[in-house]
Amino acid sequence: MAVRRRTLLKGMLGAGALAGLAPTLAACGDDSGSGGGSGGGSGGSVSFGSNWSDEVPKKGIADMMAGYSGEVSINTVDHNSFQENINNYLQGGPDDVFGWFAGNRMQFFAEQGLAGDITDVWSDIGGGFSDAMKQQATGKDGKQYFVPLYYYPWAVFYRKSVWQEKGYEPPATLDELTALAGRMKTDGLNPIAFGDSDGWPAMGTFDYLNLRINGYDFHAQLMAGEKAWNSAEVKSVFDTWRGILPLHQPDSLGRTWQEAAQSLLKKESGMYTLGLFVGQQFPEGPDRDDLDFFPFPEIDPAIGTDSVEAPIDGFMMAARPRNEDGAKDLLRYLGSAKAGDLYLKADPNNIGAHNDADTSGYNELQKKSQELVSSAKSISQFLDRDTRPDFASTVMIPSLQEFIRNPNDIDGLTKSIEDQKASIFGG
Repeated sequence: MAVRRRTLLKGMLGAGALAGLAPTLAACGDDSGSGGGSGGGSGGSVSFGSNWSDEVPKKGIADMMAGYSGEVSINTVDHNSFQENINNYLQGGPDDVFGWFAGNRMQFFAEQGLAGDITDVWSDIGGGFSDAMKQQATGKDGKQYFVPLYYYPWAVFYRKSVWQEKGYEPPATLDELTALAGRMKTDGLNPIAFGDSDGWPAMGTFDYLNLRINGYDFHAQLMAGEKAWNSAEVKSVFDTWRGILPLHQPDSLGRTWQEAAQSLLKKESGMYTLGLFVGQQFPEGPDRDDLDFFPFPEIDPAIGTDSVEAPIDGFMMAARPRNEDGAKDLLRYLGSAKAGDLYLKADPNNIGAHNDADTSGYNELQKKSQELVSSAKSISQFLDRDTRPDFASTVMIPSLQEFIRNPNDIDGLTKSIEDQKASIFGG
């Protein structure tokens, strides 16, 4: 995975973030796990804060923790609640180890002193990861704060049986996608499944349009606050999106990504721009085997399709864990190929980050995803991971939802984003 990335800026979550995630974790901690596999407990239980709340990934976490020889108490919280409250959670009484994301989201908490230095853990596990993975685990101070578990590309997913029945072919360009979507409407399908009630799913569509229209370097500079949101380049992204928005499933602001995925499962929608985790909504067997994808299509031939969104998920340690020795021992286990394999056996909708991940059991979708990412020239993490967290949560989520609600005031929208960006980024 050759990853081109700019230095990520400091970030800080808005002061208005919802309070009290630590008590929420304690109240919602309905899981526990211990087992007799590899790893070695270091005296006393280790608490683990998990945002893997959907049924399939929740089982993956439980199975993975059952392979650890020490005692782990798993506190599971709804994914969005965990993400929205993470700042207050880490400043309160966080678990020893918690699930989180690579990139700017990791670096922010490291810089704020809210994450524990696990460089010594990396001295033991580092040989199992590529330099690119280590880069995504490293803070600006050169120390490591993150253990990767898996990554997953974003693409355009569809059901093979539906496409074979209708005679559809994967489009290579946006014009071809638009023409195909018109056929789908005629055939009684929602062309593009869409659900954005949680605010972040629409970021994937914005990112891909931006990457295809303006290229990776512009995308990285825009995320870093170095390009203007009211520029002609960004307006072109929103204008292009406005043109295809009627092809998306209506009333998306009242629909979760899971509900949108169900419309694809039920053959009510023709395609869906989302991450590989969409497979979590497809029962194992014929339904999941029927799932396929194509890369987000080309818009500008001079730019092409060599940029891929492929976020990395994994684990971090609290700055002051109650059981530091136990936390680091658990992280050494979580950084093993065995731990990753146990997780992916239960949730085969991601790609193992470890060099020695067992790929022999990968399904066709995983193999195709691995090829997509390995052939990419540039890899982005995702809008809310590539930019400052306060900007992503307090500016971009409401702005993208406002665009979906009213796509006809692009000038006003982009001016508003730029004005807020200037106050957050300081210029």
